[in-house]
Amino acid sequence: MEKQELINLAKKAREKAYTPYSKFRVGAALLMKSGKVYSGCNIENAAYPVTVCAERTAIFKAISDGEYDFEEMAVVADTERPVPPCGSCRQVLSEFFPKDSLIHTSNLNGNVNTVTMEELLPFSFEASDMGTQN
Repeated sequence: MEKQELINLAKKAREKAYTPYSKFRVGAALLMKSGKVYSGCNIENAAYPVTVCAERTAIFKAISDGEYDFEEMAVVADTERPVPPCGSCRQVLSEFFPKDSLIHTSNLNGNVNTVTMEELLPFSFEASDMGTQN
């Protein structure tokens, strides 16, 4: 799948965002190695801390379908610069994406910034960091 096609799917997902409080709509499209694409949008809640970002929505949909072989992701919002994932999303992405996976950040003006997962979150916390101590 071409990068622009994935970005267009993220734009389409953005249109479904539920954002009555911030009005900040974000869309994400997650490409699996199988070729399947999972989309996600941000979903707000009056109890703001339980809001879920677009990136995590797409990832959780894939995981709940039993898909774990992540290829790349596109994220889109109406921002001045290509929208970067928040810190929480970066940590969740790092759990499932190989370090060399591509993450495309974009805005509605067509500006795109593509980075690897490792560039997006260097020195990420990993499961191996949870070793037990005596």
